[in-house]
Amino acid sequence: MLLDRKGFGLLLLSVADTWEENVPTYNEIDSTFGDGDHGITIGKIAKTFRQAVEAWTDQPFKPFLKSLSSAVMGVGGGSAGPLYGMLVEGLSDPLDAETEEIDAGLLKAMFVGSRAAMQSVTKAQVGEKTMMDALLPAVAAAEDCEGDIPEILAVAAAAATAGAQATTEMVSHFGRARVYGERTLGTPDAGAMSTAAFFQGLSLGAPHTT
Repeated sequence: MLLDRKGFGLLLLSVADTWEENVPTYNEIDSTFGDGDHGITIGKIAKTFRQAVEAWTDQPFKPFLKSLSSAVMGVGGGSAGPLYGMLVEGLSDPLDAETEEIDAGLLKAMFVGSRAAMQSVTKAQVGEKTMMDALLPAVAAAEDCEGDIPEILAVAAAAATAGAQATTEMVSHFGRARVYGERTLGTPDAGAMSTAAFFQGLSLGAPHTT
């Protein structure tokens, strides 16, 4: 199975849909130990995704993702814009300038690129109650998957979801929430939840025919 521009665009639109559906939840979570605006920012990023896909015509994947990354990094409202911009930037790293289709192997490499990009800007590891609690398991699951694109996206989404849910029982070590220490137990990390939704959206938008 191969993803062309149309197919990949549908994945990104599905991510935007999933994020937008969860904006109130992210705001509620973030209001407990953060600024309460994570959902608002994610909504802006979702809109940026949607606008980029709607305007995408004949650009190869790499310049499209580079442009999308820049647009997301410019979204105001805390660290989410720069972090998700870096995640998108990483997706473009293994691509050639003229890449027009993505197969299963290249999709895995794109996720690995996102992991590397994120690890260049944060030292957070699994267990420290950040978006990396969703991202790192998702990429590892994708790497280990021997299936085609829908299977890769499904296992990544499942791993990201489990990782995000696990943050409920963690103490925050990064960001504003870290000052609350053990009081953060019992509340999931908003960034982990929105990262899980990123992978959930990709999976929901995946083609299921060969």
